[in-house]
Amino acid sequence: MSKTLVIVFVKNIKLGKVKTRLAKTIGNQGAYNVYSELVKVTEQATENVSADKRIYFSDAVVDTKWKNDYKAVQQGIGLGERMKNAFQKGFKDGYKRIVLIGSDLPDITANHINKGLDVLKENEVVFGPAEDGGYYLIGLSKMNKSVFENKPWSQAHLLEETLQELNKKQVTFTTLDTLNDIDTYEDLIASKFYQSNIQLQEKIKQLHD
Repeated sequence: MSKTLVIVFVKNIKLGKVKTRLAKTIGNQGAYNVYSELVKVTEQATENVSADKRIYFSDAVVDTKWKNDYKAVQQGIGLGERMKNAFQKGFKDGYKRIVLIGSDLPDITANHINKGLDVLKENEVVFGPAEDGGYYLIGLSKMNKSVFENKPWSQAHLLEETLQELNKKQVTFTTLDTLNDIDTYEDLIASKFYQSNIQLQEKIKQLHD
């Protein structure tokens, strides 16, 4: 068993359930197509990471994704509790450095994940900041429940508030490159991910016509 673990949180790809903000402009089918592609990007990024992997789905395990990896359903009420439970299980099972990522980042690569694991040799916590004020990656080198509790989830000051709290508690942390996730139509059309994916553009265009 490896000492390092990558946890991936995946939403089950269901019509009307994914990328709901994006769906307001391109419709449920369009949002479904975009999220399906983003999950593929996440799969590719994690393929090139030598750590163990655990894939946590929002509702039900999908066997066709991440074929050879451990899969389960997220446990808990609210995002904070679900992430906390996944980390606690990882540490209980003997992992020393754990990184968790979401599955809607168009630019994530194995480098981001490896860097996250690497900096945990010197730091207790690592974050990959997202442009909207949240984060796309969180990593711990030992359990720290406070980062998951009483936080302003989905708010623009999530990361800032979390880092201030860690500073007060004198917990060592570092941050990685800032990446943009895709929540709105503007995010989508500005992304290289979309500009380079002709098939996806065609699908969205057909829906618009």
